[in-house]
Amino acid sequence: MTSLSQDIKNKLQRLNVLEKIIAINLAVFLLGAIFKSVVSWFELPSNFNTFILQPWSVVTYAFVHYDFMHILFNMLWLYVIAQWILNLFNPKMALNIYFLGAISGAMLYLLLYNLFPDVFVNSRLVGASASVRALLIFLCAYIPNKEFRFFTVNIKLWYIGLVIVVLDVLGVISGIKDPILGNSGGNIAHLGGALLGYFYAKQLTKGTDIGKGFERFMDTVVSLFKSPKRKPLKTVHKNKSKVGGFTKGDFNAFNKQKQIDIILDKISKSGYDSLTAEEKEFLFRAGK
Repeated sequence: MTSLSQDIKNKLQRLNVLEKIIAINLAVFLLGAIFKSVVSWFELPSNFNTFILQPWSVVTYAFVHYDFMHILFNMLWLYVIAQWILNLFNPKMALNIYFLGAISGAMLYLLLYNLFPDVFVNSRLVGASASVRALLIFLCAYIPNKEFRFFTVNIKLWYIGLVIVVLDVLGVISGIKDPILGNSGGNIAHLGGALLGYFYAKQLTKGTDIGKGFERFMDTVVSLFKSPKRKPLKTVHKNKSKVGGFTKGDFNAFNKQKQIDIILDKISKSGYDSLTAEEKEFLFRAGK
């Protein structure tokens, strides 16, 4: 038994941070299948007066699934996205986007349900979809011209992002028309996560990591549960100019090269004349 538990522990340690999130979701799913009354305390209620009695649900709802197909598709998306985003950015940024996406989805859900109680039927929110949307739309906004291979067709990421957002908007509308069969709450949360992912990406391209404050908050929370370790005194020089896990200079170089690659890819497919005046000017300055 000890050998089995050690083997499981070793395998979990080898998982990346988003794969560990998947493992937590699966564990909560199994727990919910056995003790639904316990897991229901993690759901996000649409009524604000109920929510203030369980404020933790603004995050915990994103780990609750009851339907097998719901968790299957969410975790498949999360697994695929993890391979992309962790190749570009450090794990802490991925977690920032994941949790801020969940919080943004929850806030938009609470806002609309309490501003328009006659439009939206009282409900409770569960699922990681808002977090997954945040990660996906972040990628679509940060590298919009990167192509995704779908069977034999190459599709640019921004096309995928646009289609998903449009489907979520239509989902909100259909849910209002048919509250019983629709899922307005879920789709509203999706849009909240998508807005966070888009804003995060656009700010990051300008050199601003909007998740740093949340990251520091989480580091503080985690440190409260760690036993203090005695370490020899040493001088630490902090680099305060990091963006997305890179130094400011490395980030700017990375961002510049990404834009050059996108422009060169456009030239190879459509020719130099297909470039905009801004793209030609950028390429000219980059070649100096």
